[in-house]
Amino acid sequence: MPNLKQKSSIITEGDSRAPNRGMLRAVGFTDEDFKKPIIGVASTWSDITPCNMHIDKLAIEVRNGIKKYNGAGLTFGVPTVSDGISMGTPGMKYSLSSREVIADSIETVSGAERFDGLIAIGGCDKNMPGCAIAMARLNIPSVFVYGGTIMPGKYKGKDIDIVSIFEAVGQYNAGKISREDLHAIECNACPGAGSCGGMYTANTMASAIEAMGMSLPFSSSIPAEDIKKKEECFESSKYVMQMLEKGIAPKDIMTKKAFENAISIVMALGGSTNAALHLLAIAHAVGVNLTLDDFDIISKKVPHLADLKPSGKYVMYDLYKVGGVPGVMKMLLEAGLLHGDCLTVTGKTLGENLKEIPPLKSHQEVVRDLKNPLKPTGPLVVLKGNLAPEGALAKVSGLKSPVITGPAKVYESEEDALKGILDNDVKEGDVVVIRYEGPKGGPGMREMLAPTSAIAGKGLVDKIGLITDGRFSGGSHGLVAGHICPEAQVGGPIAIVKNGDSITIDANKQLLQLNIPKEEIEKRLKSWKAPPLKFTKGVLYKYAKLVSSANKGAVTDL
Repeated sequence: MPNLKQKSSIITEGDSRAPNRGMLRAVGFTDEDFKKPIIGVASTWSDITPCNMHIDKLAIEVRNGIKKYNGAGLTFGVPTVSDGISMGTPGMKYSLSSREVIADSIETVSGAERFDGLIAIGGCDKNMPGCAIAMARLNIPSVFVYGGTIMPGKYKGKDIDIVSIFEAVGQYNAGKISREDLHAIECNACPGAGSCGGMYTANTMASAIEAMGMSLPFSSSIPAEDIKKKEECFESSKYVMQMLEKGIAPKDIMTKKAFENAISIVMALGGSTNAALHLLAIAHAVGVNLTLDDFDIISKKVPHLADLKPSGKYVMYDLYKVGGVPGVMKMLLEAGLLHGDCLTVTGKTLGENLKEIPPLKSHQEVVRDLKNPLKPTGPLVVLKGNLAPEGALAKVSGLKSPVITGPAKVYESEEDALKGILDNDVKEGDVVVIRYEGPKGGPGMREMLAPTSAIAGKGLVDKIGLITDGRFSGGSHGLVAGHICPEAQVGGPIAIVKNGDSITIDANKQLLQLNIPKEEIEKRLKSWKAPPLKFTKGVLYKYAKLVSSANKGAVTDL
């Protein structure tokens, strides 16, 4: 038998470690437990958000599995923030930085306690990439478990979710619904535990991590309150122990091909633009050379197949009922659009895992077949041009035409832009510019869900453009381009746009352009001065000082 205690033996073996063992005896370890590999259980439980409110119970199932499969488990808490609650407020500045806090927390505890293996359970958006980054850094046998999606809410016979509330704000402001409707949608959109139901960031990243091979098949599809989610937690322990026995670590799984599989599933499902930011960060942690060019290449060959919210009709639960993410992967694999030879946490290759998976159900409308896609190419489009020399991202799913040229309406913050939209200062044909919301300038690169939802609620999705050096929620859709690099805070061209300047967003040509002479751009940039950072101490100050550009994943250890 291989040595399964390569990390923990330094804590549990030898007479000199009697004090260490004494501490562990206090939390329930016995003589027999000291002979077993120690598996850390990273629980992101909290009752501040429905995404994570049930994870304490899932962690118990993981611990039961560890005991069953002859390991010794130790559970530790990992912080989370609720994107949905902090959205549109100054609190959202902490969202992206929380990804680093989560990764740092898991790395810190696992490194200090010398865990032999790790199982991490995540719920809200930043949990998934935070856990994956930590696993990549630690490189000990690890399995990720997704807490699962929320069930859809119901109002007037229709499925609704959290984004329905954001859009209802715009609808109410436009006089399209009553105050009673707004209140009823608010009260019925989130019926219980689980992450936001559409193909928003949480479900996008859970799907990407599954496609990458770091979670069990169906992990991203099983709803939070389904009994199969607890069964998955129990079984994850079996696989982390098998990984220990076989010597399989995250760097064996998270290869360049695995990242290409993750990007492919994001394109097919119509996933969040945040996938680019997070996959770039995970790749950095594991030492894989991934760039926006990889997203561009895959976008051009993988079609958009799943008709999921925010731009489509259905939610993750509907996808689960027709065959889930593995069903979509099986279709892509058979079409030669996935690498089947990639190793996964099951100890089998992706192709071997998918052999056992039934195909997607026929006569269903959630996922199109490859001959009849929603769009023949992926919906995430990399844009470049004189406004984004280092790149930007647009999501073009559901748009009649992903092209607009119009006068700029410039705002220095998300709050100012939202007020302008709700006060009808923004007109059809305008291009809204929201700047100083980037990783450094925000700081924290807030998601512009409130402004984009207000535009959608007013029925102007195809008629108003919006660009930002911030980012978007997975729930955002429309003629929007984010992740503009360089950001305004470091002197990117978005910093020198003036009201009335003509701007073109053209996803067909992959162009983001300020339509003024090059000499005028150079003149404005020469006279531009960086404003002071918005924070001078604490977490956000440290983040602003350390964080890289969005096209590098907005990482803090570059």
